[in-house]
Amino acid sequence: MLVEVIQSLDNTGELIVSRFPEDGEADLKLGAQLIVRQTQTAVFFRSGKALDTFGPGRHTLISGNLPLLGELLNWGVFRGDTPFKAEVIFTNHKVFTNQKWGTKEPVLFRDRELSMVRLRAFGIHSFRVTDAHRFVDTIVGTQGIVTSPQIADFLRNIIIGRLADFLGETLQTIFDLPSSYDEIGTAMKARIRDDFGKYGLSVEDFIISAITPPEEVQKRIDERSSMALFGNLDHYMKYKTAQALQDAAQQPGGTAGAGVGAGLGLGVGLGMLGGLQQALQPGQPAAPTTPQGASAAAGPPCEQCRQVNPPGAKFCSGCGGALRSAPTCPKCQSVVAAGAKFCSGCGGALVAPPAACPQCQTASAPGAKFCAGCGHRF
Repeated sequence: MLVEVIQSLDNTGELIVSRFPEDGEADLKLGAQLIVRQTQTAVFFRSGKALDTFGPGRHTLISGNLPLLGELLNWGVFRGDTPFKAEVIFTNHKVFTNQKWGTKEPVLFRDRELSMVRLRAFGIHSFRVTDAHRFVDTIVGTQGIVTSPQIADFLRNIIIGRLADFLGETLQTIFDLPSSYDEIGTAMKARIRDDFGKYGLSVEDFIISAITPPEEVQKRIDERSSMALFGNLDHYMKYKTAQALQDAAQQPGGTAGAGVGAGLGLGVGLGMLGGLQQALQPGQPAAPTTPQGASAAAGPPCEQCRQVNPPGAKFCSGCGGALRSAPTCPKCQSVVAAGAKFCSGCGGALVAPPAACPQCQTASAPGAKFCAGCGHRF
């Protein structure tokens, strides 16, 4: 049967090239109708050679509009129902959008701040066929149908190769990348224009969605950013300890006593941290720390964190530990050194030092039978 209507329909929106017929050549007759859609171009082939080309519209095939094909045929011996063999290739010139590209594996780059880092890149691009003859000759070949997913991997490899080369030449640090996506996209579009043009394609858009390091590197960057918020190790350790206490308080079964214990533990930890910082400084002995606004004649220093406390304090304001009561002058109540015979505040003679309770270490008057602090019997 002779073919009377030649056309190509696409219900998927992904058809780039279709061949009529898909294999070999068809028996066409003069007077057959050729229908070319608005975004299509129809090229007649005979014996593998591209001949006449038709744009959008309805065309009646007669000897007058097939001049190149007529050179290979003797139109004088043809009648209206006499067939001639040819094939027609329809090329779709619409813009194929939302073509995704991305790196399958991270690509290694040298970073100014992170030294060596592996990056992944993702984005979309759009293209269209501008030269039907070149596209058919270089990409399609003898295929009957070509869709956009079929050439997606080929175009993706071109993009990734050019992107790796571009970033290798221009990348300083990944921290500057988000503000340069538009510039990188414009430069990449210019770089791949010639690569696409060799195959009769043009790149219409090129958009970078993200260029990111692997997940484990992102976590390290987040930790580094968190530490930068506090400025030094002391503040960072306090922040981490407070977070741990908050998490512990949210656990079921917590009690007020446990909260107090946790608070004391926090004080001990901070006191140890202060002592460690002083110990790391060569030639600097650990000295008691005096709170801002405290007077020189303050209470005894804490034996654990060396924090100076107000007179009469029973617990250290720095670490929460229990304080041993220091001997005081019975006249002016000034704190005196152990074993002193005269008060440094009033100069008065000191009596024998009061006994300390073995349980709470509270000093009691000489001869006392019960502790003034906890009531323990001596």
